[in-house]
Amino acid sequence: METLEFIIYPDGRVQEKVTGIVGASCAEVTAAIEAQLGQVLSQEPTSEFFATNVQQSGVANTQATYSDW
Repeated sequence: METLEFIIYPDGRVQEKVTGIVGASCAEVTAAIEAQLGQVLSQEPTSEFFATNVQQSGVANTQATYSDW
């Protein structure tokens, strides 16, 4: 599940936390919101940022051999 969390402090700072989005695509998701909020002063990528999507195929190859011993 994708989650965007925003904490707005009394001094106007906004802390944003994105979870559930793998890779750098989180920047695409949050770009429009960040543009409306103002200047981004810092970013701290999470472990999900550095993760990659792994796709598994449903095809398995098997081979049986028999010995004449």
